[in-house]
Amino acid sequence: MIRRLALPAALALGLAAGLPALAQAPAADPAVPAAGSGAAPSNVAPEAPGTVAAPASGAASPDAPAAPSAAPGAAPAAPATGDGAATGPAAASGAGTAVPGASDGATANAPGPGAAAPPTAGSADHPVAPNSPERQAPVPEVGAGRGAPGSPGTNNAQQPQAAPIVPSGTPAAPNPYGPGQTPVAPQPERPPQPTTLGNQPLRQPFTDRGQADAAEQELRAALRGDRIQGRISIPDGKAASLVQPEGRDWRYFRNVILPWVGGVAVVGMFALLALFLLVRGRIRPEHGMSGRKMGRFNAIERANHWMVAASFVVLALSGLNLTFGGWVIRPVIGPEAFTALSEAGKTAHNFLGLPFTVGVLVMFVLWVRDNIPNKLDWDWIKKGGGFIGRGHPAAKRFNFGQKMVFWITVLGGGLVAVSGYFLIFPFYALDIQGQQWAYIAHATLSVLMIAAMLAHIYIGSVGMEGAVEAMSQGVVDYNWAREHHSLWVEEELAKAHAVVGPPPGAPPGARIAGAD
Repeated sequence: MIRRLALPAALALGLAAGLPALAQAPAADPAVPAAGSGAAPSNVAPEAPGTVAAPASGAASPDAPAAPSAAPGAAPAAPATGDGAATGPAAASGAGTAVPGASDGATANAPGPGAAAPPTAGSADHPVAPNSPERQAPVPEVGAGRGAPGSPGTNNAQQPQAAPIVPSGTPAAPNPYGPGQTPVAPQPERPPQPTTLGNQPLRQPFTDRGQADAAEQELRAALRGDRIQGRISIPDGKAASLVQPEGRDWRYFRNVILPWVGGVAVVGMFALLALFLLVRGRIRPEHGMSGRKMGRFNAIERANHWMVAASFVVLALSGLNLTFGGWVIRPVIGPEAFTALSEAGKTAHNFLGLPFTVGVLVMFVLWVRDNIPNKLDWDWIKKGGGFIGRGHPAAKRFNFGQKMVFWITVLGGGLVAVSGYFLIFPFYALDIQGQQWAYIAHATLSVLMIAAMLAHIYIGSVGMEGAVEAMSQGVVDYNWAREHHSLWVEEELAKAHAVVGPPPGAPPGARIAGAD
């Protein structure tokens, strides 16, 4: 029982003995030790968080006895400054004065007896700069391995060295780069890249670095009316064309102009021929058929004609399908059958261009001498070719209407063939703009030729009696020939008379029976 009461009583007596000492101690900043406490110099870094500050000199510590009084003859300690900051070490009461609260027995490096204390901040010898912020002295570190640098028991390897504190009154150096600017390291200049390799231009690497946005580039090019070029890695540079203004014009021709031109030409010709058949009817010889036949075309001429005609019919139908098939045929037979039909038509269109071209060239060689325009053609035009009124104008082997068909076939068919080969083998001789012009020429001439050949087919079959036999059998009726080609008949009879001739001893002007 006595032991239990002894410990609280001892603690109470110790606390009562320490209260008077605390009451007699001068008031000081808790973070600044009083003079003679062995404070560290002002260049020591502030105390790390959690470090216990050393108590002021003369204060009682529950863990250590009070420090002995100052030695006789020692200089008085410097009082704390009015701003609560100490600028130098205070004079200790004697050499080797123990630091209060030090558990390791380390002593502060204080000057010996008789040493004068340096002037404190705010004194006459060390004035404080006006309007400067308050600076308080750091609290010395205590404990093992702590303290001022160079003091016993200090581990300088683990002690970070703080940068010296620059007085706040010193003006900062001006920024040579301007207010708010930070220095930037200079970038070295890149050497110029070569653009040629010998005499050939050097192809740039395939990259999008430094290129404008595709949408922005397209918008600017569209506003300027220019084409948009890309960058490719294949040898064909024409493939780099992405968008071109001429393509819009070609698309408008393909989707709008060509259907209107083709529709008016083809459908209009059908309408005119039907109207002519209703008004004029089928043209027959005025004196009827005689029953006597004359040779009109030989086997080579007829074979070449039918080769050109058959090729042209397939080419015309497959070409019209490309323009009008999606509107006329597809809704009737369905998309699958229309696709198969269009694929077969495209293949036939490409391959039949060759026999058509050959046939046109042979036709030119065979008939060009008989299709040279002359003054008889003007008489044929003035009389309407015998289609209006009665009678037929005189003509040789081919009249003006047949000459027109010949030159349309030779010239128009030749241009259609050449433009078609440019389309079958693209970019061998033309660029993209040339390809578009080739398509326009090919399509326009084709529909006009189709309209002209419709009139030719009508006259050679339904429109005129006895005309189809010229190409089917190679002969025509004698009366038909005298009405439409009277001069040609006379030429053929003269050739026959020259070959047969009158017998020897016949009177002058005698003729062979049947030669008329």
